[in-house]
Amino acid sequence: MLYMRSRFRWFLLVLCCLPILAAGKEEYTLKNILALSEAPEGVVIEIVTKDDKGLSWALPRSQSYIKQLRQRFKELPIAIVTHGREQFALTRKNQSTESKEHQAVRSLLADNHVQLHVCGTYAGWRGLNAEDFPDYVDVAAEGPAQINDYVALGYLRLVIRRH
Repeated sequence: MLYMRSRFRWFLLVLCCLPILAAGKEEYTLKNILALSEAPEGVVIEIVTKDDKGLSWALPRSQSYIKQLRQRFKELPIAIVTHGREQFALTRKNQSTESKEHQAVRSLLADNHVQLHVCGTYAGWRGLNAEDFPDYVDVAAEGPAQINDYVALGYLRLVIRRH
């Protein structure tokens, strides 16, 4: 029975990620975006890791990317979607233990006017809902669908990975 439940969750995860594989397939590097002659409609930064502490390195990298993007394109709309294990650092329960990550997110929102979303589907699998995250964290229904919505608006997808 446990094996079936695990396989079912895996199947749901794959099913949840299919929209991103279909619509938002093309991803850009920071270098590609900075080389554009005109600003894109926006940039959506995707963070998805298998690392519970992934935001400790992904948020500083995002901040660096945002600084460079805004130096090149002053008013560029930017959003971040995090939809891996790292997103759970942003729960209310983890505000004190993951205070650097929470402060980084508040700074991104206030100082850089960046939208930040976590995946509600993945949170639901862990028994969490929107009330388990602080008000400054938007809980999207599905992380991949949120990314696709941005891509449909003309945003370029920039994926944060550990190098």
